Amino acid sequence: MRAVVFDMDGLMFNTEDVFTAVGTEMLRRRGRAFTAELKDKMMGLQPRPAFEAMIDHCRLDDAWQDMAVESNRLFLEMLPDYLAPMPGLFDLLDALERAEIPKAIGTSSGHELVAACLKPFEMEGRFRFILAAEDIVNGKPHPEIYLTAARRFDIRPSEMLVLEDSAKGCQAAAAAGAYAVAVPGEHSRRHDFSAATLVVESLADPRLHEAIGLPAGCTNTPRKGYP
Repeated sequence: MRAVVFDMDGLMFNTEDVFTAVGTEMLRRRGRAFTAELKDKMMGLQPRPAFEAMIDHCRLDDAWQDMAVESNRLFLEMLPDYLAPMPGLFDLLDALERAEIPKAIGTSSGHELVAACLKPFEMEGRFRFILAAEDIVNGKPHPEIYLTAARRFDIRPSEMLVLEDSAKGCQAAAAAGAYAVAVPGEHSRRHDFSAATLVVESLADPRLHEAIGLPAGCTNTPRKGYP
C-alpha cells in the first residue's frame, strides 16, 4: 500500500456517540425517537441525504438545511463531553509516519466538524490532505471521494488502503477499486461488510498492520481524551 485514507466518524474518533446524542436531542425536541434503524439509514452519509433521511423517516416538516445548522451547533456544544480517539489510532499514525506512508482523511462530515475533532489532539498537520463533505458532489457509497483521494495522491486506487467503520464507506472504497478495510464499531456492528477486503477488530489489529506492510508489534498507547 502506497497510501492510507481514514474515514473519521466512528473510525478515528468516537463521534458516532456524539451524533447519536445530537440526533436524540433533535428528535426529542420534535416529539420523535432516534432509533437504531434511523441511525443505520443516516450513518456514513453527507449532511443533505442524512437529514433528508431523518425528515422522511420521522415525517418532519423541517428543511434539511435548518436541521444541519442545528445539528452542527449541538455537535460542537456536546463534543467536549464525548470526544476520544479510537483504540490504536495514535500508534497507527506513528507507524505510518515512521514508514513514510502518506495518509489522508475522507469523511462525510464538513470541514468545521473535522477541525473541531482534530484540533484538541494537534492532528491537523499529520495528513497530506482532508476531503470533507464540501469537497465532494456524490457522497458515500458513491466512490467519488476515494477516486479523488487516489488522484490527489497520484496513485492507482488499488495502491490505496481505506479504513472505514460503515457499510456505505466500505462500498465507496470498494467501488473505487481501493483496498477496503472495515473496522466495525459499537454503532455499526450490524452493518453488512461484504464489500470490504478485510474486517478487523480495531486500528491496533495486527492483521491491519500486516495488510499495510507495517512492522508487527505496534501496541496501543493510552492518550488523553478531549482536554
